[in-house]
Parts: sequence; structure tokens; C-alpha cells
Amino acid sequence: MSNNKIAPSLLAADFGNLQRDVEMVNNSEADWHHIDIMDGVFVPNISYGMPVLKSIAQHATKTLDVHLMIVDPDRYIKTFAELGANVLSVHYEACTHLHRTLQAIKAEGMMAGVALNPHTNVNLLEDIINDIDVVCLMSVNPGFGGQSFIENTYNKVKALKELITKNNATTLIEIDGGVTSKNAKALVDAGADVLVAGSFVFKSDNPTDTIKNLKEIIG
Repeated sequence: MSNNKIAPSLLAADFGNLQRDVEMVNNSEADWHHIDIMDGVFVPNISYGMPVLKSIAQHATKTLDVHLMIVDPDRYIKTFAELGANVLSVHYEACTHLHRTLQAIKAEGMMAGVALNPHTNVNLLEDIINDIDVVCLMSVNPGFGGQSFIENTYNKVKALKELITKNNATTLIEIDGGVTSKNAKALVDAGADVLVAGSFVFKSDNPTDTIKNLKEIIG
């Protein structure tokens, strides 16, 4: 049985039918709900905040994978824990004291994640890789859904996998952006563990079948 995970990104869901789409993910073969929190400062877009996450959490029955694309994420760590986040990822580029931030996330009982923008080298994580539960590699520039996949991501996945193995870490590698049935297997073969899929899932004719197909591909 494969441990590889599919995490549909609710940023691509129908916000007018959010409960329906959350329940679709619940009833599908997906593993996590991926939730992007954007502040309009760290990234140009504004997505949704605490009240919407609270509503999602009331209906979600699977892991809530919360990705903070915000400045000064430390202010809200405890709040996101209280709202039901199971995984909380902060951006390397947004944290001055990343080690302290990771410890604060874990102290609230959540898995601690670090997201890297496309331009950020994975080797910058070497000194703290054993403190990170999930590294989220952005395979598009963060801020908007529906972007094209950045091909250099494959090289970053391989380099990150080597770093994890060298340090005997148990860190999961998550890919966020432009994931489709065409690149899913190559990403997993390169070392990825969790694939975030937004538009590819929610804009498809049958999201449940699309998720099932992705699971079969990465199995």
C-alpha cells in the first residue's frame, strides 16, 4: 500500500458550494484537504481567513493541511491550531527565526511545514531538516491557482530527497502547483510524497474520478 498522498486544494473549489466540495473530498480517495491562506502582502492575492477555515473544519473529516502565504505567521500559530489545522506550513521567506517558528507549531500539536518559493534553494534547510515534518515545494509562483508547472521542480525534489536521506530525516516532500495526471508519477518517482492538486481536480468533469485516477498513478 502506497503512502503517497493527494491533497486537493480548496482554493480551486466553488466557494458558493464549499461544504459540498469539502464533503466531496471527504468521500473521495484523497488524503488531505489543502488550504491556502493568503494575506495580499506576502503574495498579491487574498484568499480566505479564519472564519472560512473554521467552516471548512466543521465539515472536513480528513487532515487539514494549512499553507500560510502570509507575513509574520507567528502571530497566528495558536489560532490556526484552535481552528483545527493538523499540518501548518509557513514560508521560509516569511520567517526571520524559522527554528523558533517550527517549535511553536509543534508545541501546539501540529505537524510543522516549511514552504519554499521557486527561487529558494532547498539546501537552505539543511540545518533544520530534522525539525521539519513537511517541506512544501512551490512548483508555481505562490498567490494564484491555475498556473503552469515549473519544470525545475523535479531537480529540487531530487536534491531535497538527497538532503533528507543524508540527514536520516523523516520529512515529507509536498508539491504545490500545476500538478496533473501528466506529471504526478514523475514527481513521485523523483521523491515527492504529497501532491497538491487544485484546478486539475475541481475544474474537471468528475473531481472524484480525477482524484481516484491520481491515486492510481502515484500508487
